[in-house]
Amino acid sequence: MKYEFEGTVEFRENENSIAVPFNVWEVCEKIGDAPIRVCFDDVCFTCNLLPKGQGYYDIPVDDSILSKVELGKKYLISIEIVGNDVEVSENSPYSIENPIRKVDSVDLVTQPWDGLCGQACIAMIAGTTLDEASDIMKCREWQANMGKMIGTLEYLGIRHAEKIVYTLGKEVTLPHCCIIMEKMGRYSHYLVGFDGKYYDPNLGILKEFDMTQIIGYLEIL
Repeated sequence: MKYEFEGTVEFRENENSIAVPFNVWEVCEKIGDAPIRVCFDDVCFTCNLLPKGQGYYDIPVDDSILSKVELGKKYLISIEIVGNDVEVSENSPYSIENPIRKVDSVDLVTQPWDGLCGQACIAMIAGTTLDEASDIMKCREWQANMGKMIGTLEYLGIRHAEKIVYTLGKEVTLPHCCIIMEKMGRYSHYLVGFDGKYYDPNLGILKEFDMTQIIGYLEIL
């Protein structure tokens, strides 16, 4: 899985680096050492992320790379964590050729209490109940994250984009169907965008949404 965002090379704490604008623990299910492959413009390199604490990291930029970039210039940056591919159960009865369903409609699924928004999004996309989605994901309240949701989509045979796009509050035209990450404290709140409407496990079906609150999205194909 690739993660795409706009970033700049900055000089901080005696080291040139690029800030990763999302919580790596939450999104990638990766704690500790995190080797990544980074690409922007014609520059690609592999390095280890620098931990800043609580799941946030910087990308170090050494002198050999620095000579090819401009400090402070915005680049469209793509990163991929090495050796952290989504694991799909071999016992899945589904596949891309035989998905759990074709996502041509969405019915709202609400969460009875906080901490189940990720499971509710999977239920809406897969056409299951909240309990069924939780069982498939094998996670309880506050345990769902993008890593688990991507793994579940793979298990269910539901096609998705190969990258998560981080808009970070910018105006954006969302795809026909997507899982949206909304800014909410330290972690994200998840909802489904479908055909110009927003299916929020907390608030119901919304016709409008404040784009400044969107961290990013994963397109469902």
